[in-house]
Amino acid sequence: MSKDFQEQGGAATMDPSALRRWLLSKYVMHLTGERRMHRRRRKAEKRRQSESRPHVVEYFHQLDDAYSYLASQMLTRIVERYDVQLRCHLVPGPSGKNVYDADLLLELACHDSALIAPQYGVTPPVSRQPPADENTAIALSILASLDERELGQHIADVSDALWTDDRARLDAMVATIGQTTESDIEARLSAGEDRRATLKHYSGAMFFYEGEWYWGVDRLHYLEARLAELGLDRFEGDEPLVPCPTVDPGACADSPELTLEFYPSLRSPYTAIVFDETVALAEATGITLDVRPVLPMVMRGVPATLEKGRYIFLDTAREARRRGVPYGRFFDPIGNPIRRCYSLFPWAVELGKGTALLSSFLRHAFVLGINTNTEKGLRRVVEFAGLDWTEAKSRIGTPGWETLLEGNRLALRERGLWGVPSYRLLDTSGEPLLEVWGQDRLWVVAQQIRRYADPGKAQEQP
Repeated sequence: MSKDFQEQGGAATMDPSALRRWLLSKYVMHLTGERRMHRRRRKAEKRRQSESRPHVVEYFHQLDDAYSYLASQMLTRIVERYDVQLRCHLVPGPSGKNVYDADLLLELACHDSALIAPQYGVTPPVSRQPPADENTAIALSILASLDERELGQHIADVSDALWTDDRARLDAMVATIGQTTESDIEARLSAGEDRRATLKHYSGAMFFYEGEWYWGVDRLHYLEARLAELGLDRFEGDEPLVPCPTVDPGACADSPELTLEFYPSLRSPYTAIVFDETVALAEATGITLDVRPVLPMVMRGVPATLEKGRYIFLDTAREARRRGVPYGRFFDPIGNPIRRCYSLFPWAVELGKGTALLSSFLRHAFVLGINTNTEKGLRRVVEFAGLDWTEAKSRIGTPGWETLLEGNRLALRERGLWGVPSYRLLDTSGEPLLEVWGQDRLWVVAQQIRRYADPGKAQEQP
């Protein structure tokens, strides 16, 4: 394994004590429960009313982030549709342990935003690269010169000029709107960053309403549903501004011979809620599924923080409820349980049970709340996968799996991806048709499979 994979400690520890593992598991279950979510919302609304505050949605805009560009196009529509006030902040990108590779993330955001923009009815970036630094600086100087009310009115237009590479339009905005000094820009970004940190987040393209975070256009439907429940929808009964896409395999049983590379991790909450659905999609469409597991992020050198982990677990619980996927009884499998399971993976693959083993492990760790760090727990995982426990016991700890998983990690990194779950859809010659990251991109995978099932649409992009 890479020498970079060292114990990071803190929130990113890969080998917690038994007590810490138990405490974290209990905390996550307490945090993510549906009843607790509703209690938090009721409490927040009572507090808002008692303080006589209006309904305020806060939005955090990162100018060089393509996801923020997509989100900015929804701002005017939100205040027209819902009886809320919008408060906008300018923020820098995530930093420190909240981001693994900031430059790579910006590039991936451009690529991914171009894929999803048509589905959400917004304009995609014109380039697969972030805007030029000089243009970004001009756009930032324009927006930082505006007060809070004006900022919300101009973010979308300035961002559009930036992301469509329209320098003449930016220069015209400088003449009509104005711009400000470097010190004012730094103060404005610092204020936005401080506000975001106070509310316990770290990223751009984020909406915040009364204790909950909603990421970009992908999670906007959750915010819309919450506002509608509060009676704030001016057009009650109409379709939401941003309906959530569904995973639709369509009539693809006779799909061409495509291969779907699937990169899961055994400690990823997002992997846990989409693993079986990914397998089912491959079965429904007749494509070949190549499951290529990788180590969890904190076991392969990717840092983590408490605020990042908290958001991921809360968001996953929300996504699981929407999908109707069992989830929530959690017993943290980080470290030794995962190593032991992965050491059985090559043997399980030989028996045609590799996918079943990973599915079983995720089910026991994230749905049944089984302690997989005990022999009894791992035995349940193995036998549920249809494997013989006596044989498995003799193979636990067998070397070789490390090389396999490291090869998967390197292959993923070479494609500009590093998070899990990730997907690569390959044609019959092994050329990539699609490369995406995230459980919330399975609908894109299904969409692309449908397109290639129709030879007349083989060259279209989602």
